[in-house]
Amino acid sequence: MDFTRWLLVIGDGMTQTLYMTLVSTVFAYLIGLPLGVLLTVTGPKGIHPMPRLNQVLGIIINSLRSVPFLILLVAILPLTRRLVGTTIGSTATIPPLVIAAAPFIARIVESSLLEVDPGLIEAAESMGASPMQIITKVLLSEARSSLATGAVIATTTILGYSALAGFTGGGGLGAIAVNYGYHRYQTDVMLWTVFLLIVIVQVIQEVGMRLSRRMDARSKK
Repeated sequence: MDFTRWLLVIGDGMTQTLYMTLVSTVFAYLIGLPLGVLLTVTGPKGIHPMPRLNQVLGIIINSLRSVPFLILLVAILPLTRRLVGTTIGSTATIPPLVIAAAPFIARIVESSLLEVDPGLIEAAESMGASPMQIITKVLLSEARSSLATGAVIATTTILGYSALAGFTGGGGLGAIAVNYGYHRYQTDVMLWTVFLLIVIVQVIQEVGMRLSRRMDARSKK
């Protein structure tokens, strides 16, 4: 492969990887964030304990989290085809990425919200705050630094999942590593794709941690 074509292939792979990762992260948070809040609110120490609902949600979330991503990717191919019209390409990878990441995000959100000082919640309740006000102005507000850190972890996890999707024609850097590095025995291409994935992870990690530290500093003022 000549250098110009290699740059085009790698550039296209990076674009597809970022597209899959960022879009999947947004949709996964649209599902996972409310689920995490619901798990916290209905838990034993929540502001509105509902043991049966909490248990059912926990079982569903834990069941989805226990399924390996590659198996999930293949298992929901009919659903993926119905949603996006194809089972190949970067767009087709988004539904399984969202389904795999949403339960993970729900647990991250739950863990972050459980770190909020119970005294703050009790103070808000004593002042007559509604459950929604406690959720938005106490739980989510006080846990924003931890939530930002969790978002970094979730995004890098989804990035790793997107690379695995390359084995089933998902596109992105993972597909380049498989199609060129593995099937054609071009070790240099595989090493470059791994290096670029590491760079992307480091950039996401650095940006996310700086944002988290800034939020933490603001909350202490």
